[in-house]
Parts: sequence; structure tokens; C-alpha cells
Amino acid sequence: MSMPLDPEVCYKAVSARDRRFDGWFFVGVSSTGIYCRPVCNVRTPRFENCTFYGSAAAAEKAGFRPCLKCRPELAPGLARFDATRELADAAAAMIDEGFLNHAGLPALADRIGITERHLRRIFADEFGVSPVEYAQTQRLLLAKRLLTDTAMPVTEVALAAGFGSVRRFNGLFKTRYGFAPGRLRLNARHDALPDSQLVFQLAYRPPFAWHALLDFLGDRAIDGVERRDGNVYTRTLSLERQDGQTVAGWCRVTPLSDRHALQVTLPPTLAGSVPQVLGKLRHLFDLGARPDVIDAHLGPLAAATPGLRVPGAVDGFEIAVRAIVGQQITVKGARRLLGRLAQRFGTPLPAPAHGLSHTFPSAAQLLAVPPDALGEAGIIRSRIAAIHGVAQAIVDGRLRLDPLAPLDATIAGLLAIKGIGPWTAQYIAMRALGSPDAMPVDDLVLRQALGVADGRAVAARAAQWAPWRAYAALHVWRAAAQGPAGQPVETLQEVCA
Repeated sequence: MSMPLDPEVCYKAVSARDRRFDGWFFVGVSSTGIYCRPVCNVRTPRFENCTFYGSAAAAEKAGFRPCLKCRPELAPGLARFDATRELADAAAAMIDEGFLNHAGLPALADRIGITERHLRRIFADEFGVSPVEYAQTQRLLLAKRLLTDTAMPVTEVALAAGFGSVRRFNGLFKTRYGFAPGRLRLNARHDALPDSQLVFQLAYRPPFAWHALLDFLGDRAIDGVERRDGNVYTRTLSLERQDGQTVAGWCRVTPLSDRHALQVTLPPTLAGSVPQVLGKLRHLFDLGARPDVIDAHLGPLAAATPGLRVPGAVDGFEIAVRAIVGQQITVKGARRLLGRLAQRFGTPLPAPAHGLSHTFPSAAQLLAVPPDALGEAGIIRSRIAAIHGVAQAIVDGRLRLDPLAPLDATIAGLLAIKGIGPWTAQYIAMRALGSPDAMPVDDLVLRQALGVADGRAVAARAAQWAPWRAYAALHVWRAAAQGPAGQPVETLQEVCA
């Protein structure tokens, strides 16, 4: 069961507008009938008028309408480490990305590996509502976001948010929020937005070491697929629509430090895939992290770069190929080989933009490439076999590389593929599966930083950082990558002692 909210603690957070609690609860105000994020800038309501809820859906079920100022739909997500909560959060993440728009609860329960009855029970315990009620709220909040942040026609908004008809959308919106969708469209300003682009915000809990994350992604950027331009990250995306067709596009991400958010710009081709895109970007940028908790646990190791995130993925297979190709070669060398794979076997964008030209090839695409062709691209035979082994397992449905995949079973499945060792499997777990405690203990840089000879000794020393060993690994890698300007090896060994 979800931990009960302490009203006094919650009220103190609301009074202080403490961003560490943003997304962890919402406050319903009886005197206005509105519910807000704890960081809302309106005058703090009286304590006796406040009721606290663990989800936006629970607040709406209690009869409260979302605040038009702080906009609950912009609150950052959660990252929790209790097994039951993780299952509930996994289901919520799939609902957020529109899973129930084209499938039912049995399929959702099967996807996360539990019974439908158990899904209903843990979901109600965690969020205070049923999965269907939660999905309804998320559709409405997405529609509210699209009406406010884009110039999309109302009909397209209704369909993109997952409503089967405009009539159904209009009726439910007015019943829940007390006014017609058109009112938001009249009040919204789109003067600065080109009609051809969609712009959204994704909030996070500060601190957020954006430059450190950008350094990691930029150093590994695949030509034609992604790039770093100063403070901006851009990459291509390939998404499967509800009708089974694949749509390609790009995203451009810029930090809004004063708002503790990232600004995401998308082309109109991705208008029907907004929930999927935003979900993938939350994973890529680790926006559900609690840096205050993680940094406090890591202690001196986190002092140089507070708010460091573990970079995730927009596609798990891409991360697997990166890890395989990068075995025992430099980051620069791996980047060059991956660029060849993308240019030769990826899908060209319908309209190249921002220096991007291709999406990274899917598992099915690379599986169809003969070994000789991969060899001509510079991939050695053993790694070709490993890439094809992972691709075959994904195409056959035996392997999933996403945050909802079972961790232990997925790592075991990876290790069963010839050419996949513990380092590669743990790296994939860190990035594709989003495991906060994964750590490639056999990594040479980690061994050098800790001053030990083997992976077993790394694991013993790193036990102090559980359950956030992935973050510890990133801190060590970043310090080592900075070279003479960063922490000397001797200092790192002292910090890691």
C-alpha cells in the first residue's frame, strides 16, 4: 500500500513551495474547488481548506479541478524502489503513453506480468483510483496541455489525447472541469509558436546537472541521428502508432532553468504520438529522479556534480547495439561505427531537419542485414553475431529492452546470447531498463578509480551506494572523463573509500 501522506508535512512543503515534493502529491483546496502542485505560486491556502492526494486522478475523483496557473499536468513523474510501487508505476507509465487507448486491462496486466485483479488492487492502493479512472484523467490532462501549448485543432487534440470522438471529449471535459475546451484555446497564446511545431515542457526536481548529461550524450552522439548544439540536444525518433504503422520525426530539447523544466519541440508528424514521445524523453533524461535523496546517499561522491542523472534511452535496442559495438574500443571509435550503421541501414527522415537525417535501425532492420554487409560497415564478426542475437530475441518476443522489462530475467536473457558479457548486460540495464542500481563492475575506469584489481572488489566497495549504484558509476565516469581538470585518481579513491 502507498505510504499515507502526512498533512502537516505536506502543508509545510506547500507553504515553502518546496520543489523536492513536486509530483509526489497534489493539494485540493475546498474554498476554490481547485487542486494544485505543491509549488503553485498562488497565495498559500489555509490548512483547514487543504486535502492532500497522491495523484492528480485521486484529486479529480474527489471533485477538484486542475489549477490553470501551476498546471498539474506539468508535474514531474516519480521514481520509486518498492516492488509493489514499481509495478503500479509501470502500469501508470504505460497508461500515460496511451496503452489503454488501443488495448484493455488484461493486456496491460499481462505486459507487466501480473493478474488483472492484482493490477486493480495495487493501482488503487498507490493512486487512489482504478486504472480506467487514472487513464481518463491522463487523457483530459493531455488534452488540456495540447489546448494550452499548441495550436492543434480541437478535433486533432481529442484524437491525440486518446478520445474516440470529439463529442465524447467535449462532454467529459465540460463535466469534469466545468467549462468547454474552447475556453482554454481562447485564453492560450500561440503567437511565438510556428504552426508547424509543437512545444511542451517537462518538469524536473532540482538540481539537474543538464550540462553533465549533455556532455555524456554529446560525446556519444551518432551522426545523423542525434547532435548537441551548445545547450540544446536534438535527435530523431521512430515510433509505432496504434495502427501498427511507424512514424519518424525528431525532438529538440532546451533547458528552462528558471522554470525547472525542459522545453521539447516536435514536428507536426509526431502530433499523434505526443504521449509516447514525452514518456520516452522522461526516461532518456531521468526526470523521475529524486536528486536530493540520491545525492545525500552517495555523499562526497556526488559533491562535484549534484543532480547528476543516469541517461536512459528512447529505444532499448539502440542502447544494446551501442554497448556491443563499444566493447573494448574508444567512445570516438564506437561513435564512428554507429554512424555508419545509421546511414547505411537506418530509415531516412521524410524531411531532414537540424542536421539530422536518419533514425537508428530497428531490431528487424538490422536482423535483415547480411553479416557481410555489417562487416563492410566495420563491425567485427563476433559483434555481428551478438547484434543479430539480440535482434532475433527482440523480434521473436523473447526479449524486451525497456523500463517495464523484468530486470533479472532480462539480464539472464542477455547473458545467454553469445558475445554479451556482464559489462554489456549491466550497461544495457542502466540505460535501456532504467535500473538505478545496475553497475558494470568489470569496467576498467571503475577499477582504476577504486584502486582495485577486479570486478568482485568493485562490487564489494560499491555496496555502500546501493540502491543507486548506476548514479555512482556515472559520477566516477564523469570525473575520469574530465581528465586533469577533474578529480585525480588518488582523490577519487579517497572519495570512493
